[in-house]
Amino acid sequence: MPADDPINFLLVDDLEENLLALEALLQREGLACLKARSGEEALELLLVHDIALALLDVQMPGMDGFQLAEFMRGAERSRHIPIIFLTAGVATLQRRFRGYEAGAVDFIQKPIEGDILKSKANVFFDLHKQHRQILAQRDELAAYADALKTVDRHKNEFLAVLGHELRNPVMALGAGLYFLKKHDDPEKALEIRAQMDRQVSHLTRLVEDLLDISRIDQGKIALRKERVALQATLELAIEASRPQIDANRHTLTSDITADPVWLDADPTRVAQVVSNLLNNAAKYTPPGGQIRLAAQVVDGFVHIEVTDNGIGIPDEMQSKIFELFAQVKNSATRAQEGLGIGLALVKQLVELHGGSISLQSSGPDLGSSFQVRLPVIP
Repeated sequence: MPADDPINFLLVDDLEENLLALEALLQREGLACLKARSGEEALELLLVHDIALALLDVQMPGMDGFQLAEFMRGAERSRHIPIIFLTAGVATLQRRFRGYEAGAVDFIQKPIEGDILKSKANVFFDLHKQHRQILAQRDELAAYADALKTVDRHKNEFLAVLGHELRNPVMALGAGLYFLKKHDDPEKALEIRAQMDRQVSHLTRLVEDLLDISRIDQGKIALRKERVALQATLELAIEASRPQIDANRHTLTSDITADPVWLDADPTRVAQVVSNLLNNAAKYTPPGGQIRLAAQVVDGFVHIEVTDNGIGIPDEMQSKIFELFAQVKNSATRAQEGLGIGLALVKQLVELHGGSISLQSSGPDLGSSFQVRLPVIP
C-alpha cells in the first residue's frame, strides 16, 4: 500500500452512539475510520483492509470482543494488528488476563478518558505509518537493485558488442595496410583503399553515436536550429542512406508532400534521425526488400514515416526498442548487429526538437513502421 494512503483503524461496538463518539475522538487528518457493530462485520472488514489499530468492545451480543480477538490472532492477515479492548464492565484481573491472552496490547475501562486513548492510539498510528515508509523504501531499494543489475548486464553486453564492432574494422584496416606494404599492384591497391575507407567511415559512425549519447546524457548537445525546408532535409537523409539501401538491393519509394514545409530545426540532426531509420530498415530487411519514406503535415506537425517489409520486431521487444542497448536478435542480421544505441539516440534527438517518435506497427516477418512527429512553422 502506498505510504501516503489514509491509515485505517477499526472500531467495533454494538452501539452506534459509541462508534460515533469514538470516531469523533480519534479522527485526524490522514486517518480513515472503519466501523462494525458486530464481530462478523469486523471480520469482513479485516479481510479487505489494511488496519493499523483495532478497538474492540468486550461485551457484545453474539461474538464478543475476546472471541473476535482470537479469530484475528488465528488469521495470518490480521495476526499482527494491535488490539485495544474497551469495557464498561468490571476489569477484574481474570478479565484482563483473558484480554491479554487473546492478544490485546491494552485494556481501557469505560467511561474513557479521551486524552489517554488518543495518546495511546496515536502511537500505533505513527508506528503503522513508519512501517509503511520502511516497506516503501525497501521496495524502492529492491527496484534500484534490479535496475543496477539490468544496467550492469547491459553494460557487459554492450562492451562485448563494442569489442566485436571495433575488432572487425580494425582487423580489416590492419590487413589492408599489410597488403599495401607487401604488394605493388595499383589496381588492387585502389580496391583495398576503398575498403579501408568504408571501414574508417564505419568506425567514425560508431564513435560519433557514442559521443552523441554521452553529450545528450550530460545535457551538452547543442542544436544548431534554423529555418529549414523539410524536403531538403529528407533528401540529405536519403543520400546518406543510399549506399546501404543499394548494397542490399532494396527499392526505396517516397511519398513526400509537395507543399512547402518549414521546420525550426537542426537540419543535420533531423537528417541523422531519418537516415538512422532508413539504415535500420535496410539492415533488418532481407535483400530485395521494400522501404517507404512518407511525410505529410497533420495538425501542425509533420508526420515522417519509414516503413519496411523486413523481419519485424518481436512482441516482447516492442516496448523496449527505444531503450539504450536494445537490439533485435536475429540470425540473419547477427553479423551486422550494431551497438543498440541508434533508436535511443533518435528518440532523444527528436525530443530535443519538441517532437516524438513511435513504433506504429510491427511483428515477426511483418516489417516495421516508425513515425516521427516534428512541429512545423509558417
